[in-house]
Amino acid sequence: MYERILIPTDGSDVAKAAVDHALDLAERYDAEVHALYVVDIDSVNLSLGTEQVDRLRQGRFGEMEELKERADEATGAVAASGDERGIDVVEHVSGGRPHKLIADYAEDHEMDLIVMGSHGRAGVRRALLGSVTERTLRSTHVPILVVDYVDED
Repeated sequence: MYERILIPTDGSDVAKAAVDHALDLAERYDAEVHALYVVDIDSVNLSLGTEQVDRLRQGRFGEMEELKERADEATGAVAASGDERGIDVVEHVSGGRPHKLIADYAEDHEMDLIVMGSHGRAGVRRALLGSVTERTLRSTHVPILVVDYVDED
């Protein structure tokens, strides 16, 4: 049923909850897993200089140490969890508008399912869904499993 599963991640607790669900499905269906970290250029644009924004737009994330560490940590956590279960994970980092890049990645790589958290790090949680999740739902025809996270603390 599922051969390729995409997990967009920002490293948040909500994203980690989605990872567990995605890896359960990948195990069950022997699916290929892709972890995608999207640098939201619009949101970081406000705090960066022109040169840094240009680097982001060109995909030169490696030149921005803090950003690269955050991205590698988020996708690396998915890969490590996959490794524990014997599942290989393809890691990818991209920059732009998150919902558009998630939808494009899913379609370009023929994903069968997107598994993502109900909301991420950015901003206050909405009543139902975070803006990236909501926009992704409207931007693709690939099925999406939205995983909510309940803080146990």
